[in-house]
Amino acid sequence: MEQPSFEDEMTIRHRFDRLCQMAIKGEAINYYKHMDYRRKYEVTFSELSEKELSQFFTMDEYDVENYRFQVLGYDIEVKDALIAEALQSLSDRKRDVILLSYFMDMSDAEIAREMKLVRSTIHEHRKRSLEILKEIMEGCTDEKE
Repeated sequence: MEQPSFEDEMTIRHRFDRLCQMAIKGEAINYYKHMDYRRKYEVTFSELSEKELSQFFTMDEYDVENYRFQVLGYDIEVKDALIAEALQSLSDRKRDVILLSYFMDMSDAEIAREMKLVRSTIHEHRKRSLEILKEIMEGCTDEKE
């Protein structure tokens, strides 16, 4: 078997070098095209507005974290722990009036009809309940500070 001459070896090396250069140049072109595409169609999270960011996640809600109250056959769910604890400190009738009024959007007349009371009594219960709730919740927030 013959040994390739120095000139043949150099020719082979030059061909190999040229092939490598062409391959690298082709990969570079593909890379730059890909990066242009990404710049054109992709956005970083830091460039998104708060509204756009909020579309990318959801918060799981579990019933265990919520408080439930039974009022005249209605099952009312309260998600805020502070409000739920304040409502539990009210008497049953006052709590029922608040829950029906603010969580079921019932008018005083509708609540009075359901509870078989006078509308003015419902109004007074709601008014007094709100005062009590305000005192309780202000006391709780003062304790936290």
